[in-house]
Amino acid sequence: MGAIASLWRYPVKSMLGEEIETSAVTPVGLAGDRAYALRDVQSGKVASAKNPKKWAKLLDFQAALTDTPNGNGLLPPVKVSLPNGKSMTSEDPDISKILSTALGRDVELLSCPPEAPTLEQYWPAVEGTAHQDAMTQLLMPMGTFFDSCSIHALTTATLARLQQLYPDGQFERCRFRPNIVIKPTSHEITFLENDWVGGILAIGETVHLSIDTACPRCVVTTLAQSGLPDDLNILRTTAQYNNVIAGIRMSVLQGGTIRRNDPIWLTSTSSPAAGVEGAKG
Repeated sequence: MGAIASLWRYPVKSMLGEEIETSAVTPVGLAGDRAYALRDVQSGKVASAKNPKKWAKLLDFQAALTDTPNGNGLLPPVKVSLPNGKSMTSEDPDISKILSTALGRDVELLSCPPEAPTLEQYWPAVEGTAHQDAMTQLLMPMGTFFDSCSIHALTTATLARLQQLYPDGQFERCRFRPNIVIKPTSHEITFLENDWVGGILAIGETVHLSIDTACPRCVVTTLAQSGLPDDLNILRTTAQYNNVIAGIRMSVLQGGTIRRNDPIWLTSTSSPAAGVEGAKG
């Protein structure tokens, strides 16, 4: 079906991530992905840009692991770069205090998820969706800092189609926070991966991923980040033309190692599944 155009890891939930050349794929996703998160001391909930009134600033922070995780459960420290240009690592005993000052809320950096992690998510009123300016609570999968799926992928065809539909928008990869950006062999500009749901992606020599659902988008795609402006029309376009869907959500059937430029095969398919609320943030 194509090849890996780029590979991304987001070591701290809702912070900007890092492009990587290779990654171990573990039973719970790319090694080191969403390995850390911030906990709001006041509410006890995991901090997520899905609630932009509290946490949109997280997208001004950059996170990168200080070493390559090999998937054996040993987690390298994370380096966090602040908006003011300063940086520190998770080994700094004052990191939670410094992050609290920068964010204007008391937070704690965690590397171990709470027993029942939850976050707040804001749904703006967008034509074509059932959401009407509401704040809801999301129960995250136990033992993780994911919103739902362990791996998220997006094709360049989908980004190109959205750009075609809304030429004034900036449909950059970072708005959608995929782990795997796929460059298809097909030259069609369309929502190509919609038809892959229910199938299995085989990547490289050993990795097999179950394509569980299409990936519905959220308010994070509309927020200012990486030099891009706030733009609610990003989400409106996705809602109007593809039922709020952009990309696919996957779980790991067989792990291994994947690399940029690895070939990708679709080994089986079934009828497309309906999207389920909540993408990775």
